[in-house]
Amino acid sequence: MGRLDGRVAFVTGAARGQGRSHAVRLAEEGADVIAVDLCHDLATVNYPLGSPEDLEETALLVEKTGREIVTAQADVRDARQLRSALQEGMERFGRLDIVIAQAGIMALGGEPALQAWSDSIDTILVGTINAIQIALPHLTEGASIIATGSTAALMDTSKNDNPGAEPGGTAYVVAKRLLSQYVHHLAAELAPRGIRANVIHPTNCNTPMLQSEPMYRAFRPDLEHPTRADAEPAFGVQQAMKISFIEPEDISNAIVWLASDDARFVTGIQLRVDGGGYLKWYDYHI
Repeated sequence: MGRLDGRVAFVTGAARGQGRSHAVRLAEEGADVIAVDLCHDLATVNYPLGSPEDLEETALLVEKTGREIVTAQADVRDARQLRSALQEGMERFGRLDIVIAQAGIMALGGEPALQAWSDSIDTILVGTINAIQIALPHLTEGASIIATGSTAALMDTSKNDNPGAEPGGTAYVVAKRLLSQYVHHLAAELAPRGIRANVIHPTNCNTPMLQSEPMYRAFRPDLEHPTRADAEPAFGVQQAMKISFIEPEDISNAIVWLASDDARFVTGIQLRVDGGGYLKWYDYHI
């Protein structure tokens, strides 16, 4: 028996990367999945986003676990699209227990710069709020909401020499901070109803977002065309442990814990899976 037998999870950004990993890991623990993704590129994002074929691959991987999945191409910036996708899944499964607001972008170097700002805020912050709020009417006692933040949201970015210190990168940090605050206050409202809400903060994670030319340039601005080999040693600046990045499965394992009864009294936390990155920025405090 899995820790999530009989439950249904709604996962955004599920075509690849962390979202795919979460969908598959939840299914391995017994959950059926409603999976959505944009499935096309954005002009302000200078690396390819997930495709329809990627989302199909996620579906195949979930089905290999023996669980069922409903997929839809939907833009998290549009609550109507998300609501339609969720309704299709609800008609199939009849319930909703877990919400994973994962979808995100990194619009480093995006032009026009203010459009990169807007696309980032709309996808990461508004998209997270949309995913959670369309799900709220369907959640009952025992449900779990998990939003993906970022170690970047916890860093002191007041200095302008931080990687990604331009509109698209700054919007990423702002959006992750604000969604964390939103979930904190939401958790307080939901706690008396027995519904939990938490944020998980990954450090650099080995996904197509990290392994992209814009991110390589952000970490190695001294090079005109940095490669993965050039950037990986610099990725280590984010962590106290001697690692360049973590794997999506490291986040997925924490997701499963937060979604399960193992964490039944855990709500309102900001869970860091960051290789000790936070330790490099802050002294101990309660």
